[in-house]
Amino acid sequence: MKIHLKCFATLAEGDICDFRDSVQNEITEGETVNALVERLGLPKKDVKVIFVNSKVAGFDTVLKDGDQVALSPPVGGM
Repeated sequence: MKIHLKCFATLAEGDICDFRDSVQNEITEGETVNALVERLGLPKKDVKVIFVNSKVAGFDTVLKDGDQVALSPPVGGM
């Protein structure tokens, strides 16, 4: 099963994912966002905004084949 992953701001600084283009990533059946973040080696404390298929999601969200996942650190305002 595959998902499309995008990371933003400081989460996009490594080789794991990019903010310009989504990266395909293999997942296992029943894998959650939390398991994905851990497997990718992203610091969980740095992931504050999660979208799955353009909807706000949480770390306990179960991923499905073809999902579009976006991860972002905290976003500041004015």
